[in-house]
Parts: sequence; structure tokens; C-alpha cells
Amino acid sequence: MSSRKKILKAPLRIAVAILLLGMLARIIQWPHAKIVVIVGFASIVLLYAFRFWKKTEKQFLDYVKLILIVFWTINGIFRMLDFPYTLFFQIVTAASFIIWFIMEGTAYFMDEDRRSKNSALQIWWNIAMVLGTLSIITGGLMKILHWEFANVLLVLGIVIVALYILKDLFTVSKIEEADPGNEEFLL
Repeated sequence: MSSRKKILKAPLRIAVAILLLGMLARIIQWPHAKIVVIVGFASIVLLYAFRFWKKTEKQFLDYVKLILIVFWTINGIFRMLDFPYTLFFQIVTAASFIIWFIMEGTAYFMDEDRRSKNSALQIWWNIAMVLGTLSIITGGLMKILHWEFANVLLVLGIVIVALYILKDLFTVSKIEEADPGNEEFLL
């Protein structure tokens, strides 16, 4: 993972949050949920493709990520439109995910010195993300079994995961490097 600033980070996070909220609306069976999910998938693939296109130095792992995102989103769109034969897209998505995980995997969450780059606050956010994910899984299983409070657990999990994805948009970012344009000129 390079230390360069990634472009379109905020719009991609918003697109993922739209996708999650669309999936939540689909679970709750709200009208037009299918359209929201399709818009979420389409915006993710378009934003990521543009981000990939703007990248100057492309490595093998960048192509793997592009294939992963493109096939995952196309599979999602085709599934929303009830197209048959999406197995090919699922297989390519799974294969590219396995390649990404083998090549980068958990190293994505570490800095260049192979140390964890999480602060205490980030660890708490990560715990919230895990709890949100477990809530979604448990709520999904409860929904399949028609148990009580399945929708509440699903909504809670999706809201937590959406907040996790959007957390950086609402926090004041620290200035990592001093801006020489704001300093006084000293003789």
C-alpha cells in the first residue's frame, strides 16, 4: 500500500453507504430499493474505474483490485435485475478476492514498517465494525428463520457499518504536513 493520497475516497465511501442503505431498504422491502442498490453498485464501479484510470503507476495488484470491483459490481447489478447465469461473475470475483487476500490481505491495515497503524479510537471503531458485521449476519440468519427482532438487528448492523464507512467524512482531519503557504515569510 502506498502512502500517496487516494483520489475519490469520500465519494467511494458515500457510494458504499448508498449501497448498504439500499440493501437495508431491500431487506425491509421498501419500494424502489432495487433502484438504490443498482445506483450504489453503478456509482462504485464508475468511481473506482475512474480512480484506477487516474493512477499513474499501475501494478499487478491494482489490476486485481479493478477486476474484483468490476466483477463484484456487475454481479450485483445483474442479480438486482434478475439476470440468470451470474455464476461466472461470482467465480471471477472469488478468484480475484483470493489473489488480493494472498498478495495484500491484512498488510493493507499496516504501515510501511509492518506495524499496526491503528490508534485506540480506530480500534474502537474496528470493534464497532465487527459488531455491526456480526449483527448483520445474525439478523440475516434470524430473518431467514422468521425470528422476532431480526429486522431490528439488521437495521442496527447496517447503520453501524454505514457509520463506520462514513466516519472519516465527519471527523476533523489532522494536518499531517505543515502547509508552507500559511507560514509567515521570515528574513
